[in-house]
Amino acid sequence: MAQYILALDQGTTSSRAMLFDAAGRVCGREQKEYTQLYPQPGWVEHDPEDIWYSQLGVAVKVLQAQDMDAAEIAAIGLTNQRETTLLWERATGRPVANAIVWQDRRTAPLCEELRERGYAPLFQARTGLTLDPYFSATKIRWLLDNVPELRGRAERGEIAFGTVDTFLLWRLTGGQVHATDVSNASRTLLYNIVTQAWDEELLELLDIPHALLPEVLPSSHVYGKTIPTLLGAEIPIAGIAGDQQAATFGQACVQPGMVKNTYGTGSFLLMNTGAQPQFSRNGLLTTTAWQLGEKAISPPARAQSVGAHWAQQAAPLHAAPNAPLPEASSTTPSASSIVYALEGSVFVTGAAVQWLRDELQIIRNAGEIEALAASVPDNGGVYFVPAFVGLGAPYWDAQARGAIVGLTRGAGRAHLARAALEAACFQRLDVLEAMRADCGLEIPELRVDGGMTVNNFLLQMQADILGTAVVRPAITETTALGAAYLAGLAVGYWRDVAEIAAQWKRDATFEPNISADRRATLVEGWRNAVARIR
Repeated sequence: MAQYILALDQGTTSSRAMLFDAAGRVCGREQKEYTQLYPQPGWVEHDPEDIWYSQLGVAVKVLQAQDMDAAEIAAIGLTNQRETTLLWERATGRPVANAIVWQDRRTAPLCEELRERGYAPLFQARTGLTLDPYFSATKIRWLLDNVPELRGRAERGEIAFGTVDTFLLWRLTGGQVHATDVSNASRTLLYNIVTQAWDEELLELLDIPHALLPEVLPSSHVYGKTIPTLLGAEIPIAGIAGDQQAATFGQACVQPGMVKNTYGTGSFLLMNTGAQPQFSRNGLLTTTAWQLGEKAISPPARAQSVGAHWAQQAAPLHAAPNAPLPEASSTTPSASSIVYALEGSVFVTGAAVQWLRDELQIIRNAGEIEALAASVPDNGGVYFVPAFVGLGAPYWDAQARGAIVGLTRGAGRAHLARAALEAACFQRLDVLEAMRADCGLEIPELRVDGGMTVNNFLLQMQADILGTAVVRPAITETTALGAAYLAGLAVGYWRDVAEIAAQWKRDATFEPNISADRRATLVEGWRNAVARIR
């Protein structure tokens, strides 16, 4: 009898597999890091085969470690690093180039050209995104322009595009399914989040053949089954969501105004805005959070759907964009199943700690940074702006680069460690203030997850700098958990969203503990440091 959900969490630096039971408890986990490729300054690539074999390997290993038969798995949920772009041959499944990672900045000149031609409002109105190398579309265009003979093959329908979820789905199903979910599609800069369809005008503008693109399906949906030779049985793949949307669902942020932040390689703060997209005027992104399939909507709520209930609560959040929105088409999915979010994306968070470990070598492992940072009473005037690949929200400055400012003779490794943790907190403040400006709401608490949340010193510092309570859940593996929830809903493993929300429990709450004057002084120092690198 199927007793567990298997979540495959394909991240920027590692692939993980986790098993969850009906109570949302972790019953097994495996993880494997893989190689990061930096062929030129500002370029970041992955070998697609490294992605595939590391992810398949941990999936097999987690079943073996628990002495578990594949028949005990009710469904698989996939979650993935977003925007990372892959192209492969439909006939063979062989990648035509390395994956271009979301952090990669090689397409900054193309984005700048499009902005100078006045297209930024059009892209925001259609996709909710800003013109930035972060997203998939300009990466696709770069590959088509730079890999020999690729454009012609793409136009003939021989090549498939996908974000990491699509590539893994293709491989897991033996090439039978070429699809993605709405959350990943909404990060490509090609998907119209109002009509919920690929936007033909944007495709034409970027000269990207429609034949490349996957089908877009709900996040909670039975996409297909694994070929039995991979894991030992045909298992339904029933949930897909980009990592940050999955974490938002895993954090049970199912009501408008609820906010979560994930501390990972980068850091991503999302606010649920309900059943209608809200377009930011303060440097944030509008994104599709998730779409629930029919099985995932609670039967008692169908008369007044879950989505409609959220939409009523979210009414004060709605704001018209500067550019007119296209009319929704007759194929627009039911509003009862789609949820939108505002997002602030920060490119470097945990990666700054890795830099201190690997390049500066002032710590031997990431766990050492908490005690080292806490060994000094303050930052000694040192601020670290980790803009290794530019600045994300709310600045969107692709040309900015990292800097450490305020060094004096008395500054040491402990001050650098503290400044790195403070940088994570200040970047959250920049995003949260933009959210407050966009929605006009006070945010009573911030739910947090990700590997860095084991650091109590960081979370207390975060609460102090935000002036807002920070809440760590009992289960911090919320990205994988969100993917598991989406998959379980699609196959009836969980009844509805209400059952899932009831499983969320808090582990600890960190309340602000510094004066307003002290907070203002710290923030002024941060803003001055950011201004120096722009």
